[in-house]
Amino acid sequence: MATFLPISFSHTSKASYFLPNFSLPKSKSFLFTSISNPKNFSGNKRMPASIQAASADVDPGLLQRAIQLVHSSQPTWQTAVLSNLLIFLLGSPILVAGLSFSGMAAAFLLGTLTWRAFGSSGFLLVASYFVIGTLATKVKMAQKEAQGVAEKRKGRRGPGSVVGSSAAGCVCAFLSIYGVGGAALTHLWELGFVASFCTKLNDTVSSEIGKAYGKTTYLVTTFKIVPRGTEGAISVEGTVAGLLASILLASVSCILSEINLSEAIICVIASQIANVGESIIGAALQEREGFRWLNNDAVNVINISMGSILAVVLQLLVLKNLA
Repeated sequence: MATFLPISFSHTSKASYFLPNFSLPKSKSFLFTSISNPKNFSGNKRMPASIQAASADVDPGLLQRAIQLVHSSQPTWQTAVLSNLLIFLLGSPILVAGLSFSGMAAAFLLGTLTWRAFGSSGFLLVASYFVIGTLATKVKMAQKEAQGVAEKRKGRRGPGSVVGSSAAGCVCAFLSIYGVGGAALTHLWELGFVASFCTKLNDTVSSEIGKAYGKTTYLVTTFKIVPRGTEGAISVEGTVAGLLASILLASVSCILSEINLSEAIICVIASQIANVGESIIGAALQEREGFRWLNNDAVNVINISMGSILAVVLQLLVLKNLA
């Protein structure tokens, strides 16, 4: 039996927020149907009572309002929550692979804030970071676990990791939302946002690939050969992989029109410098007496903050020289 649900829409020709070149339908209603062969459809057949009751409960005004919010050209808190909720529901199998349930809750807040500040392009950037970082974490997981250098929970990140990885980006998002510094600084906050995730992805990929494939790992402060997974250790394989990852994410940001080519180069340079600084902090201070508070999450905050701030400073210097 065929089932159908008529849904009313207001007439509009406004371009879709998700597909800029695709206008919303001008018809007054759509007909969603499960008919596999329209010729066999009989108009005399009625919907089951349960479906009729469900469709009767649908508030057309509420549904219309939800669709209008999603297609709004200017991100709002309402569109951010609605869009984020929909994407989280559809992408839950992927999210579960890389996050604990509490980590997913923290990621939902991050996604909502990101969408509100930078729209779908900012959200897609963070999603790209998450997918690439999760794949790198899963590389040779069994080997890493056997060597005792794997991330806990088979790489599923908790809320501390989510916050530590996104703190600088969240600050940039809030600065952008509330227009701190006026229109002149708005784009700088977006640049800082992109740079923070380029920095974190560089760190994650270099660490995970280094632990999986690094033939020789050196302590960054002394270049003494140390075991894989040692705080402050670097390897050629991991360093190259991290650099390529930051280039990839900066390129994604360019494609999404968040930054231009020169700004992408700045993000890559800032991320590389910040990760060298993070390795020095890990080697010199982490796990030392008096610095027990300096765990991985705290180091992550310092790392991405350095990358974000450095990118903003470099961009200001570039603009000053061009003036």
